[in-house]
Amino acid sequence: MNTTLGSLVERAIMGNQRPLEFYLRDQSRLPGPRANLELLSDFSDLLAAVAAEQPEHTRGLLKYLTNEAHTTVKTNTPEEFVLLCGVVAYGACAGTQPSWRCEAFEVLADYAGHASWRVREGSALGFQRLLTSAPQETIRYLKDMATRGNYLRQRAAIAAIAEPPLLRADELVEAALAIQRTVLERMRCAPAQDRKREQFRALRQALGYTLSVVTAAAPESGFALMRECAGWGDADITWVLRENLKKKRLAKFPEDTQALIRLLA
Repeated sequence: MNTTLGSLVERAIMGNQRPLEFYLRDQSRLPGPRANLELLSDFSDLLAAVAAEQPEHTRGLLKYLTNEAHTTVKTNTPEEFVLLCGVVAYGACAGTQPSWRCEAFEVLADYAGHASWRVREGSALGFQRLLTSAPQETIRYLKDMATRGNYLRQRAAIAAIAEPPLLRADELVEAALAIQRTVLERMRCAPAQDRKREQFRALRQALGYTLSVVTAAAPESGFALMRECAGWGDADITWVLRENLKKKRLAKFPEDTQALIRLLA
């Protein structure tokens, strides 16, 4: 663990947040093609550990990092990285603090609709932290987002649970399949005017890879769902299926993929 980061976090939870904020900005690697994801992970892990011992001070730091001054940041900037760290850490810390979880779910759901695509990814990462520490509670919330949420909340739900390391537990695989199905069925019913909107297209883009992640973890059920979707004759869902068939993770299922290609021809 970065000793400088540890020292700055210690100062920040006692009320001196600016040095930590400056450090996160300086080490963000933004503007650039890839943010400093290693630092993001280290910061989230460290804050989760600190939260177990100093919950109220940690909560104050999280609120500082995600306050209104940070929520209006422009994309691909160091300021965006500061907000991203706060969002992901919210999920990580709620994993050690059960009483925070309802609040953390709402915070992450709100950031699922942020203007910054990195912050939206941060929402999914925060939910992934909670899926590891509190799977049943988090599954229930993600299912609700998939069922009732807007397009970007649906996107967060499918992206959060479509993560290969998580899909080693039967409970999570089953939930992932159910969430993909719910979102696909809602997409099928989307009105024509919605399909040109950025939020819908962001959801479609995410489905273009999440379905193959889940199918690779549960081939029999996943391909059955894909074959069912192929019969719907929906142009956007057909695009989703074709994108997933391009993924290398499905190459080890040649008979199933070829059968789907024939259905889509």
